[in-house]
Amino acid sequence: MVMASYLIIIKCDINNVHRYSLVTAMGYLTLCHVHRVIIFNYGIPSTDFSGPLMIITQKITILAFQLHDGMCKKSEHLTSEQKLLAINVRPSLIEYLSYNLNFLSVLVGPCSNYKDYTDFIEGRHISRRLRQHTGTCNGQNGYDKTLDISPHNAVGRKLLVCSGCMLFYLVITQSLPIKFNTNADFVSHAPFLTRLTYAFFSIQAARPKFYFAWTLADAVNNAAGYGFQGMDENGKASWDLVSNINIIGIEKATSFKTFIDNWNIQTGIWLKAVCYDRAPKHQLALTFILSALWHGVYPGYYFTFLTAIPITIAARAIRKSVRHFFLDSRALKLGYDILTWAATQLAICYTVMPFLLLSLDDTIVYYRSMYFHVHIISILAAIALSQKHKPREPSATTKSFPPVSSSSSSPCSAQCQPVHSNNNDKLD
Repeated sequence: MVMASYLIIIKCDINNVHRYSLVTAMGYLTLCHVHRVIIFNYGIPSTDFSGPLMIITQKITILAFQLHDGMCKKSEHLTSEQKLLAINVRPSLIEYLSYNLNFLSVLVGPCSNYKDYTDFIEGRHISRRLRQHTGTCNGQNGYDKTLDISPHNAVGRKLLVCSGCMLFYLVITQSLPIKFNTNADFVSHAPFLTRLTYAFFSIQAARPKFYFAWTLADAVNNAAGYGFQGMDENGKASWDLVSNINIIGIEKATSFKTFIDNWNIQTGIWLKAVCYDRAPKHQLALTFILSALWHGVYPGYYFTFLTAIPITIAARAIRKSVRHFFLDSRALKLGYDILTWAATQLAICYTVMPFLLLSLDDTIVYYRSMYFHVHIISILAAIALSQKHKPREPSATTKSFPPVSSSSSSPCSAQCQPVHSNNNDKLD
């Protein structure tokens, strides 16, 4: 697939190279997903190749879109992020192979931008990021003092997190199997609250295996010297440029959007770059559908991402309609945060259960046992509140995430921000 995609960007019309690359890569990936379902019948063999292929698909397509931005589009037609990441020259074969098949990310990623990767390979990754910021927040110039930018501390910390996640998985996760949520005796005889509680804890226990894989992949990149993001507000080196997970952000998430923004971060950036920012309309639905197709052809994936659409719309409407009532008092704000945290975690549990169950039969059994309550509540809330809500003028206080690529931003605020972000306030 890598060689076929390289021929596309070299030989095909540059005006359509992004379309051809997306169709070719996603088409081949989908055929492989179908093959896996037919051959292995919902099993996950040790020789499964779909994971690495999913990462390569991201790299092929995002490079093609950035190449199209750099060689076809006028600067005024690009967003600030697209301008920074646009590629103006077709990569050579060795550059293309290195970017797509390098050992750092070939197994579980993460996907990163071509410009960041070539900066790393050519030895200017750290120096360029230091030069992006003229000074640190204490007013000192970064070149007037010796900076400790070693990745050792970051790698050590991430390996400790991996060890904790592995221990949790071996001790706790194995005792809370996801499949038990669809056990006939359990569904028939356990009270609703018992079923809801077990579903919540089994989903919580399933996360550490993802935490482990993504954190280890991040540590591997950092150990090689890749992933330097800049100096934070305290003047310390941040090695989170290619991080794929923010565990604290996930566990403390008080909104559906915040959870999504901190989970599989680089995939979120890819979806935003190739779909959400490009689609003329129905951006949210098309983005979730592309995400489901990229993950595979199991029915559970489509239930998860299609269920996420009304939940996201309802969460947005509820936040805009009622949140301002709780901001005048610290106690009210705390109560609101606790309530929204619990609602978010339960909604995530309900939404991602089919993603882990995979099959259509198990998904229907689970949703019937839950009485489809989140579907019903989210759809009703979205309909009721979307009629009431009136658009408000944006203000500085309503922006949770400032633009990350602005020439007018101060050095301190931009000090440790990546040039890309999936924190799209359109989704807020």
